[in-house]
Amino acid sequence: MREFFKMQIRSLAVFCGSKNGTNRIHTEHAAQLGHLLARLKIKLIYGGGGNGIMKTLADNVMENGGTVIGVIPKILLDWEHQHKNISRLIITDDIHSRKKTMYSMCDAALALAGGFGTLDELFEMLTWNQLSIHNKKVFLLNSGGFYDNLIQHIKSLETNGFLYDPPEKRIKFLNDPSELENYFNNEDQKPKL
Repeated sequence: MREFFKMQIRSLAVFCGSKNGTNRIHTEHAAQLGHLLARLKIKLIYGGGGNGIMKTLADNVMENGGTVIGVIPKILLDWEHQHKNISRLIITDDIHSRKKTMYSMCDAALALAGGFGTLDELFEMLTWNQLSIHNKKVFLLNSGGFYDNLIQHIKSLETNGFLYDPPEKRIKFLNDPSELENYFNNEDQKPKL
């Protein structure tokens, strides 16, 4: 199944929380991911927020010389406090436009720890993939076992006959940000030693 996920990636949409959560591993993994994306010259497409895991991720991409594009709806400008130190900020009219813009700009998507919004974005990407609206790969980073119950539930959807294909056809579960590199075919983007 690994080869199915091997792909050339220029931009990655990342869905994650506007809060840090209670486990430090979530912010640590966001920082590691930011460093990885910058090193591989993969553009980060994210929700544009300046708080929580979103901020940690964007800051680490920027601090390591990467490119960050934030996409935030007008309604969340105050709530999520848009990030003011990123490459570009796109302001959309509403949440639906935000998601559509993010999906159109990315080659693949990854969900980090987060709340209802993160889950909404994750499942919309998976649904659109299943309906052949797009064929972009989706990854779920299970930092510190955060998504153990969700992964079990996704597997039970298959066991109970509610999925058209095995979940692994649509989503890859990871435990550490470094695993993501195994699925990217970006040899030309890696720095020369």
